Amino acid sequence: RRWGAPGQRAVSHPQTSSGRGRALVILAALCFSTGGAAIKATALSSFQVASFRSGVAALAMLLLVPAARARWTWRALAVGLAYATTMVLFVSANKLTTAANTIFLQSSAPLYVLLLSVLVLREGVGRKDLLYMLVLAGGLALFFVGVRAPDELAPNPLLGNVLATTAGVSWALTVFGLRWIEQREPERGGSRAVLAGNLIAFTACLPWALPVGSATPKDFWVIVYLGLIQIGLAYVLLMRAVQTVPALEASLLLLVEPVLSPIWAWLAHGEIPGVWAMVGGAVILGATTARTTVDFLGARRLRRIARGSHQA
Repeated sequence: RRWGAPGQRAVSHPQTSSGRGRALVILAALCFSTGGAAIKATALSSFQVASFRSGVAALAMLLLVPAARARWTWRALAVGLAYATTMVLFVSANKLTTAANTIFLQSSAPLYVLLLSVLVLREGVGRKDLLYMLVLAGGLALFFVGVRAPDELAPNPLLGNVLATTAGVSWALTVFGLRWIEQREPERGGSRAVLAGNLIAFTACLPWALPVGSATPKDFWVIVYLGLIQIGLAYVLLMRAVQTVPALEASLLLLVEPVLSPIWAWLAHGEIPGVWAMVGGAVILGATTARTTVDFLGARRLRRIARGSHQA
């Protein structure tokens, strides 16, 4: 989510962003940020939450995003598989470690995106990119220093950290795949991939999600919220926002999500991340914010130069 929204075209970015567009991006980030706290609020298992959450999200997308209903291609299924993997790993990690660790470790995905760009696309790596990768790797390593003792909210922090790190890899593959599919299927190929991913996650986890057993009304409403609001509504808001907000600016505004996610978990459950996790998260978010800001200001400067040359 930090490098342009799923389904967003890779071309023809707007020259200026509207205040309404920025507000929609921030609202989408607010919805996304509540995922960790909401997942911890239900007694359902990881497979149950992952399956039912994605099932509700798929229904919401079918109703709210007409472009996602178009015929799928093998590309949409391939990217959808990476997205489904991220969805399941995100839920599983939140059930095992803190919400802060989960979102911070997943936020290391730009490291893997850069590595994929080098290894797959054969793109060159500049000094700035190399420094950024080293800082992210350092922040990532801090999460595995002095792992917190297990407790009720984080019963297996080490395994949860590993799953969250893997979610960062699968999310990088998702972002990489969404860029790729939008180049080849510009008519909302990303929307179809996201819908496919939700359906894959729902179907793949369903055998382990049944029977449900003693679910409470609270569990039911948490699942509805996660699928309809935390994923479905957030996605729709983001789709509308990127029509007027450039990808780089949207990426910067979406950093509201990892900032707020630990706060919601603290307010709802009294969950407090470990010191090393907070330092590592600050390193990852600080580096990503600095990198995105520099790129955004550079792109804006180039647009001004281009407009000046055109007027001349």
